[in-house]
Amino acid sequence: MGREASFPEEFIKYVNNSNLGIEAEMVKVGALEADELCQYKVIIDRISHEIPFYRCFLKTAALSGTVLINNPFWWAADDKFFGTALLERLGIAVPRSVLLPQKSYKEDVWNESLRNLKYPLDWHKVVEYTGLPAIMKPYDGGGWKQVYKVHSVDELIYYYDQTGTTCMMLQEFINFDRYVRCYTIGRKNVLVMPYDPTKPYLQGQYFQDDNYIDKKLHDRIVADCIKLNEALGYDMNTAEFAIRGGIPYAIDFTNPAPDADKQSVGEYNQRWFIENLAELAAGYCRKSEKAHREMRWSEFLNPVLVGAR
Repeated sequence: MGREASFPEEFIKYVNNSNLGIEAEMVKVGALEADELCQYKVIIDRISHEIPFYRCFLKTAALSGTVLINNPFWWAADDKFFGTALLERLGIAVPRSVLLPQKSYKEDVWNESLRNLKYPLDWHKVVEYTGLPAIMKPYDGGGWKQVYKVHSVDELIYYYDQTGTTCMMLQEFINFDRYVRCYTIGRKNVLVMPYDPTKPYLQGQYFQDDNYIDKKLHDRIVADCIKLNEALGYDMNTAEFAIRGGIPYAIDFTNPAPDADKQSVGEYNQRWFIENLAELAAGYCRKSEKAHREMRWSEFLNPVLVGAR
């Protein structure tokens, strides 16, 4: 866990007071030996994207047969532009998107290393594809960092020149009439939450409205959530959809450590998240749920060395 407070403690308390037949505790890990077996059957990861030591520990834990929510091998490799291209091929509505070369590069990158790049960029062709206004953001970022709304080619170039070594993408701006954020747990359970991204954090972004969207639109969003999480391999994720003209456009859908703080998402949404995640973890512990893991090396491991579970 990271700085979040309400979710981890609430999750542990719920699991340990339930009849799920499992016990939950906070992971503790220090200096890690290469042949050390992980004693956990399931680990829920909320922080390894920020701490390289945790990320390496989790990948090593997979060698012991531990189920990881979410799979750190895929999580380390995904990005928002690839995800957008993937969803488009899955038939899920997404904004028109363009990947942009970096503005600048770290030291020791020479001009000869960039000979494959077309230069200068045809900015007018780029915005002809995405339309204006458009959103420029890191291709693999999050937390609304380095996000710019641009209204002209000159404005796009100005903000692009501020991005340094960050690889950016430009995306069609969806002028939405409604917006939802969706929890998806276990690639099968989906909670569609009305959400207002124009409001500041902790100031009413989530709200309750049973008539916000009709059943047909709700069912399409649920189906899209399941499809995209199956493709991405996430057991714990949020996806955001901007609704324009009755079409839900997937805007942000790679959030494998989604916000679950009670002050932010509200008591009802957090409770749904905790209960469904606990059921999934219990299913993995009982092996009644099959882990979604594509790790080719696991086929060659000696079961004796992995350890009896």
